[in-house]
Amino acid sequence: MTTMVIGLEDVDQNQIAFVGGKGAQLGELSRIEGIEVPPGFCVTTEAFAGVLTATPGLTDRLDQLTALPTDDTEGTRRLSSQVRDLIERATVPDDLATQVHGALEGLGALTGSGVRRGQGERAYAVRSSATAEDLPTASFAGQHDSILNVTGLEAVLAAIRQCWASLFTERAVTYRHQHGFDHRAVRMGVVVQQMVPADAAGVLFTADPVTSRRTVTVIEAVAGLGEALVSGQVTPDSYVVRDGVVEASVRRGAGGNGSGGDGSVEDGSVGEGSDRTESVLTESQVLALERVGRRIEEHFGRPQDIEWCLVGDAVLVVQSRAITTLFPVPERADDEPHVYLSVGHQQMMTDAMKPLGLSIWQLTSPAPVVLAGGRLFVDATPRLVHPAGRANIVRLMGDSDPLMADALRTVLERGFVPLAQESAPAVAPPSPRPGATPDPPATDPAIAANLIEENETSVRELRDGIRQVGGLELFDAILEDLQELRRLLFGQRSMPVINAAMEAADWLNEHLREWLGEENAAGTLSLSAPHNVTAEMGLALLDVADVIRPHRPVVEFLRDTDSDDFLDGLAGLPGGDEAREAIGGYLESYGMRCVGEIDITRPRWSEQPSALLPVLLGHIDHAEPGEGARRFEEGRAQAQAYAEELLSRLRPLPDGEAKAQETAAMIERLRAFVGYREYPKYGMVSRYFEWKKALLAEATRLVDSGVLQEASDIFWLSFEELRMVVKTQHADWELIAARAEAFAGFELLTPPRVLTSEGEALLGAWRREDAPAGALLGLAVSSGVVEGRARVVADLAAADLEEGDILVTAFTDPSWTPAFVSIAGLVTQAGGMMTHGAVVAREYGLPAVVGVDHATALISDGQRIRLDGTSGTVEILD
Repeated sequence: MTTMVIGLEDVDQNQIAFVGGKGAQLGELSRIEGIEVPPGFCVTTEAFAGVLTATPGLTDRLDQLTALPTDDTEGTRRLSSQVRDLIERATVPDDLATQVHGALEGLGALTGSGVRRGQGERAYAVRSSATAEDLPTASFAGQHDSILNVTGLEAVLAAIRQCWASLFTERAVTYRHQHGFDHRAVRMGVVVQQMVPADAAGVLFTADPVTSRRTVTVIEAVAGLGEALVSGQVTPDSYVVRDGVVEASVRRGAGGNGSGGDGSVEDGSVGEGSDRTESVLTESQVLALERVGRRIEEHFGRPQDIEWCLVGDAVLVVQSRAITTLFPVPERADDEPHVYLSVGHQQMMTDAMKPLGLSIWQLTSPAPVVLAGGRLFVDATPRLVHPAGRANIVRLMGDSDPLMADALRTVLERGFVPLAQESAPAVAPPSPRPGATPDPPATDPAIAANLIEENETSVRELRDGIRQVGGLELFDAILEDLQELRRLLFGQRSMPVINAAMEAADWLNEHLREWLGEENAAGTLSLSAPHNVTAEMGLALLDVADVIRPHRPVVEFLRDTDSDDFLDGLAGLPGGDEAREAIGGYLESYGMRCVGEIDITRPRWSEQPSALLPVLLGHIDHAEPGEGARRFEEGRAQAQAYAEELLSRLRPLPDGEAKAQETAAMIERLRAFVGYREYPKYGMVSRYFEWKKALLAEATRLVDSGVLQEASDIFWLSFEELRMVVKTQHADWELIAARAEAFAGFELLTPPRVLTSEGEALLGAWRREDAPAGALLGLAVSSGVVEGRARVVADLAAADLEEGDILVTAFTDPSWTPAFVSIAGLVTQAGGMMTHGAVVAREYGLPAVVGVDHATALISDGQRIRLDGTSGTVEILD
């Protein structure tokens, strides 16, 4: 007879496929010294599989459910209901019923806790245990059924069927869809345990689920069984253990919250009844629970969400799962406090990055960068311990991303990073800007033009040379070119030009505000400045649209295709050659760009040109011929007229002629250099693309020799790991699979702007009281007020934008610029005054508000909104 029932004591965490996630976890818990688990057994997944196979019509329904589109909610509801009904009415095989009966008979009574029902029968808890449950990257908490106080064999068998059926609730099916689990591959085990007469029960988190701090334990407790807490029927007592001190918020009556006296917890008896004011737990019980939690966390190696019950002073653990929503903490070499600042929020790329992309950025960055959750962070601690360095970093963050500055101030004001003693060696305070020099370069537009030409010549030489090398020589060539990248784009000739532009902008904004009351004057004065490759890229796509628009067969072909080989399909169409030449020329100039372009693994426009089609077709449909040139000229004329107006208003002021002359010089410097600010990133991703093509060619050779399964496998390896694969001709396929699985979990995480070594994740907050009621708050980066239809867009390739739409998205890097020419306004979740989206919005005259946290969730696609780019607010109108 096949074994379909196994005792918990015979199960460990490696048997998920056999007993499901909950069963495997409980079995592993029972093996931890000092951890007590109520006795019980598991009904194996093989038993479930047998019932699925034997139940008529069930396999067909599962096939239909798997084939449904993820957004077919009605189909999901209908089919999942049919599957549940079939399972709940299924016949339990006799051999399974016999084994369950024997296991029930074999369970010994827990001393002092046996609960009797009716004819001397004990009560049991019957809990689902799916194979995709309580996993490190997806907990499925609350997705499946648990049935308490079950008595008698028939009732236990019915509860087992109910647990099986709960695998196919609409909620569970939707969750699996979202996390990429195959409905046909997931199996359900069932855990049956003795009920215990708990004096108290609750949940314990070994990290604060709100702040993510790993050094804080949070406990919620209710008198009696914990089911009322889980179902939300009662308000629990809450306890926080921080640095060995217990803080409590004690429930008063049936639903209110309060604190016992000064908030402390005394060693008294466990509270009973709904009208009590005393604490459910004593201080010693709280600390005992905290110790149990830390022991379990140490065993599993990550923070845990633990369900427990208390019988007298004995702690019994009824479940423990990883807290999957916490953002990981960077590895560090000491136990000192560290503060990490998000690179992604500065670079407008908050998505998770793959290992090769992370390692390439680490090699590129002049500052040491650490990794966590598939994102990049800079450890700011060495600067924060020095008073001048601390002040400079907070100021720089405030200029670029006020929310990051707010989050950083929150950490610093709490004293998390102590200042260095005066006698200690001081860390030199940073320059106001990286690469700043006392003397700015002469105001000569040819300086920027020469820098651009020098880099483009270097990239052409790289393109020709890197094709000739392979094997280990390729990695040496990339590392050598990396030094060329730093010299040309971030060295002592390039950075002073950028800093001269930024200092001129700061000077103009500060002085024209003081003298004339003008806000952000530099924004208008920068319009249509020369050498702005990002703005030119957006306008150039309008020129491509002008070429294609007269050729209707080409337009219709592009409207109907979703292939990345569409350029080949243009041959033979009237106007096809002209269209192909125009699009090809655009890709030659800008095809190295893409959304999230700092990650070298992201598909570039040259690799995935279909990503440009929605925006290109929008230009064809809505833009007027010659609009690119007209917009540039309008911007130049507006900047010139504004400059003349400012100078004419300055001259009548006291010492006005000197003020006007100094202002004119600053305007000239701004316009000579501000466009170049956008170039280094363009130059960097130009080199990235050449490196990527060469690395993929090497990967193809590895696939041909059987070392890799697919060329894209290299994306799951760091640069150095890939070099070793080429050297040894051996790849760790298990590592590659594990990296891909981890990445899927990282994609679900929201990266913080500021992260501490304790795990605290901070996004920052706007602290303003002057906003309209109910308005979403952000940073005003480009003035103007506009009302329109919100288009919430996650992927530029899926953008469906029309004239007058307001784009709402998580972030915009330079690759989004082509979309800016057709929208009326911009709202992003990340960004600051000088990030790319803000700069280009001002260049195109678009009202824009950035740093609106959760904008893509709070604003629905198609809603009418009012965007105020002057006050930094977004109002939802319907």
